Amino acid sequence: MRRILIFGLIIAALVLAACGGGSTEPTAAPAPAEQPAQEATATPVPAEPTAEPAQPEATNAPEPTAAPEPTEASMPSMGEASVMDGKIMLPEVNPLEVTGDVIAAGSSTVFPLAEALAERFIDEGYGGNITIDSIGSGAGFERFCVAGETDISDASRPIKDSEVESCGQLTPPRTPIEFRVGTDALAVVVSPENDWVGEEGLTLDELARLFSSDVTNWSDVNPDWPAEPVKRFSPGTDSGTFDYFIEAVMTPAFGDAAEEQLLGASSLQLSEDDNVLVQGVSGDQYAIGYFGYAYFEENQGKLRDMSIEGIAPSRETVDANTYPLARPLFMYSDAGIMTSKPQVAAFLNFVLSNVDDVILDVGYFPASDEAINQARQAWLDAMGQ
Repeated sequence: MRRILIFGLIIAALVLAACGGGSTEPTAAPAPAEQPAQEATATPVPAEPTAEPAQPEATNAPEPTAAPEPTEASMPSMGEASVMDGKIMLPEVNPLEVTGDVIAAGSSTVFPLAEALAERFIDEGYGGNITIDSIGSGAGFERFCVAGETDISDASRPIKDSEVESCGQLTPPRTPIEFRVGTDALAVVVSPENDWVGEEGLTLDELARLFSSDVTNWSDVNPDWPAEPVKRFSPGTDSGTFDYFIEAVMTPAFGDAAEEQLLGASSLQLSEDDNVLVQGVSGDQYAIGYFGYAYFEENQGKLRDMSIEGIAPSRETVDANTYPLARPLFMYSDAGIMTSKPQVAAFLNFVLSNVDDVILDVGYFPASDEAINQARQAWLDAMGQ
């Protein structure tokens, strides 16, 4: 599991006022001495100190009046939504006004994109903490819909009906809202030392067979290929990438036995950490693997990507919907979370407003204008705007 804890700046102002008095004052002296310790521990939840120890100091120092700003229930000031050139423009968020923590978990594919946007949010002034766990789409939905521990669930596949039902059984119940944030082209990769698969790459049927229990050697798929065992590297079963590969590659070839065929294959290594897969494929001439395109982009010198059905993954082939292994990327949240934790709504607003500025640098591709408009409208609906 990869995990990032991004720390923002928390600014706390503690002002102490000394009280003068008669001979009875020494008995009261311990109270001011303890007060700073109480305020320091309460800094992440400022609503508590203003209710009790700060009252006697209010007449001497103006600082306590600023305490309500970090309260999770207060929404940062925003403008109005608008439409420009057919695109919905969300109310502008000022990260400097946003406080409170955000917790996200899920897809390892969405992770680099979520990480880049969180870093940008902090660079522009956000003062809270954003925690993002890379644990796979399925495990992310479990934390969001079963444990109820996260504010946002990152996913490289749509949420399942069973997961929606689990969300509805929480107290209070959650109704997942889908936000499309981009498009990924699944990269099928081999070692640069693989010189037997030509520029035309693989067909979908050849790819499925290479990951099946029916095949041991490369030559079992094509007699012109080496009689050497296929070393297979795949995301784990909690990964949305695994689910997508089963659906798009294995099921057309093997039907209901698709998952059994892959999991029963010899020389198979599963990992939720895509970097483990990168290292495994790059280190073995006879290896083959698959994962999100961003991880190929990050490791191009170590890997060779395969064309599928004669088409290589690129922005042009993804936009044209001709690359066979393109898929949507999502973030999920809930209206109740977004209204009770305005920092979550603010971060999602920032994501949807800025994702197209960073997504190509991360290694993925923008969603269509229509998909982004639907996501932005879903945000407005959740906020009652």
